[in-house]
Amino acid sequence: MVNSTEEYQFRLLPDEPGNAEKFDAFVAAHPKGHVLQGWNWGCVKQPAWEPLRLVAEDAAGQICGAVLLLRRTLPAGLGQIFYSPRGPVVDIANAPLWEQLVAEVRRLAKQQGVIYWKVDPDVDVDAPEAEIWRSRLQQAGFALVDKGEGFEGIQPRFVFRLDISPDVETLLANCHQKTRYNIRLAGRKGVEIVSGAGRECLPEFYRILTTTATRDHFLIRPYSYFEGFYDHLHPVGQTELFMAYYEGEAIAGTLAFRMGDKAWYIYGASANSHRNLMPNYLIQWTMIEWAKAQGCTMYDFRGVPGHVAEDHPLYGLVKFKKGFGGKYTEFIGEYDLVINPAKYSLYNVLEPLYQKNVRRLINLKKKLKGQK
Repeated sequence: MVNSTEEYQFRLLPDEPGNAEKFDAFVAAHPKGHVLQGWNWGCVKQPAWEPLRLVAEDAAGQICGAVLLLRRTLPAGLGQIFYSPRGPVVDIANAPLWEQLVAEVRRLAKQQGVIYWKVDPDVDVDAPEAEIWRSRLQQAGFALVDKGEGFEGIQPRFVFRLDISPDVETLLANCHQKTRYNIRLAGRKGVEIVSGAGRECLPEFYRILTTTATRDHFLIRPYSYFEGFYDHLHPVGQTELFMAYYEGEAIAGTLAFRMGDKAWYIYGASANSHRNLMPNYLIQWTMIEWAKAQGCTMYDFRGVPGHVAEDHPLYGLVKFKKGFGGKYTEFIGEYDLVINPAKYSLYNVLEPLYQKNVRRLINLKKKLKGQK
């Protein structure tokens, strides 16, 4: 029982007219709001995950807290999990609200056979409220899940973030000299960027993304995922596709998120040809200009590895993103609230074995494909 005279009402919003707009309006306006906590991100993740949208309302009936709970059924009868990417969206300084929110999610979790709830809040370790978040999470029973300094976490632990509230001239001046040179070089050499490329450009974007994945040895989701991604987020202005062309040939592409006054660079792809024309620099700069024109004040370059030396294989990625003048940002990490300790322990034993076998199967398919 929460020791507080201030009581909040909690309810799951059904998929009915007006609820998506109401939910997103709160998330977009909140300092800790994130597109991955938006209504439509839950739609993107279906059917693998079932979205539940929980809101807290004050005495006046106004939303004062929200959390997107993605629910997934685990194999082998282990139960289900809740995951709130970059959530919850709540004023952590409001102890009664936080405590009652956690209590409500606990209740839902027990009711639905959920064995744990994972969160990875959008909180910079250097932010003034970071210590409050850590304290509140620990007091509520959450435990930090240390995934190292690479890309092992579900969401990137490290990113570059750029304050884009200054004017465009200042932002360009704050870029590294070589970055400015490459932005201008691409323009001089005839690279053309199409902002707001339509859905008809998705196939060529995915083709280039596949080329990038093969070249740089990483896995990508199937094309259908990007179709759903575009179809759910683009109609509500939460994603945009950018394409770079040279002499009519598509040579690079990117996807961006936007919500409220924040924008995120999500996916980037470049062809093997014409990389010397530096299209990735010009397309990134175009995205920054677009985000600023949309009223955004924060631009997130997304994931980079942890603190790495210049001889690290991914240092080039760090150098590229750092060149635009952003701040190296580390988040407080992933936290798990265990509901069923026995099944949670068993899951942590079986899940790595499952992932290992999945990767082995993927590599085998690649080898067989290469032999054809």
